[in-house]
Amino acid sequence: MFRPAIQKTRVLVILAIVNLLLFLWASNSTGKIEASGHEHKIQAANLMKSAMNVLKETRYGQNPVFLDAINDPNETGLVGPKFSHISTGEGDLDSKLSTLNPNFAALIVEIFLEADLSKGDKVAVSFTGSMPGANLAVVSACQVMGITPYIVSSVGSSHWGATDPDFTWIDMEKILSSKDLLTHQSIAVSYGGKSDAGGGMSPFGREQIDSAFERSGVPKFIEAERLSESVQTRLDIYKESAQLNEYSVYINVGGGAASIGTLDQAREIPPGFSLPSDLKSIKDRSVLMQFASLGIPIVHILNIRELCEKYGVKFAPVPFPPIGRGKLFEVYAYNITVTLIALCIALSSLVGVAIHSHNQIAHQRDSYEPESIL
Repeated sequence: MFRPAIQKTRVLVILAIVNLLLFLWASNSTGKIEASGHEHKIQAANLMKSAMNVLKETRYGQNPVFLDAINDPNETGLVGPKFSHISTGEGDLDSKLSTLNPNFAALIVEIFLEADLSKGDKVAVSFTGSMPGANLAVVSACQVMGITPYIVSSVGSSHWGATDPDFTWIDMEKILSSKDLLTHQSIAVSYGGKSDAGGGMSPFGREQIDSAFERSGVPKFIEAERLSESVQTRLDIYKESAQLNEYSVYINVGGGAASIGTLDQAREIPPGFSLPSDLKSIKDRSVLMQFASLGIPIVHILNIRELCEKYGVKFAPVPFPPIGRGKLFEVYAYNITVTLIALCIALSSLVGVAIHSHNQIAHQRDSYEPESIL
């Protein structure tokens, strides 16, 4: 009885084996390729590292004898004392250490890519003194990507941040600007703390922040008695640089009261990139929510452990990992050449058997003679 090749068990088994071997070949051809934004991530991390080195040398000179190797195990010189006259409350040391990893700047670049930011975009930014590492990461990412940040900072800091009154966040900005390393500084500052008015600080602490402001060269100081006044003043300051709806993203770093509202409200804001629709359940008049109400996307840098887990950055690493390692920089992908070759062989074998079977059927039909059975 006539059976074309495509119906023969032996042929089908051979095809199955060939295709299985091709699948195994292609599926095991994975290798590392550069992740999106690889060049910007490397540049941002290196820029942040250079900025940290400059700050360390400026603060301690060539012989950093005052480094706290217990609380600052990577000896960055950017972990301030737990308590000072300008400290504003509790802070998580491990989170502060995590943001001082230069690869944190690459994490920020990844978030900016999610937010579809590109060269020439304007972003409104809120910093506190609590996480100088995260602040450095944001300005480094902005600089290498050609993004213009308009920064309003509060000087006060939670524990382990920029709590040294002689080495506040705005002091760090001035040093880096004077060295032509970072090109953007705050356009206005506030005390921070409760109600963004220095609540929780002593009068002496507020005087120390006044002194930091005077030596910083920052053009404006926000001095409001009520939180709502600080929120409106910040919005007005951003409006002086661009209409609020012209900003591509609002970026918050830290737990500034005027920027994000109460601590309970801050916990409802997803860390990383969020669309305004993700924040509809949050009801307050913080700067962040005012931008969200205008349809402006949000970048929220606060829950550091969750951010590190999400983007594959080690939490509180000692020592810091080398720049350029990890899934932020490299991803595993199938070898396109091998995959295409395997696909071509698989299709060719199937098409070849199909054509051969078609020719067999045509030949059988043409050679068939009904009279021969009479």
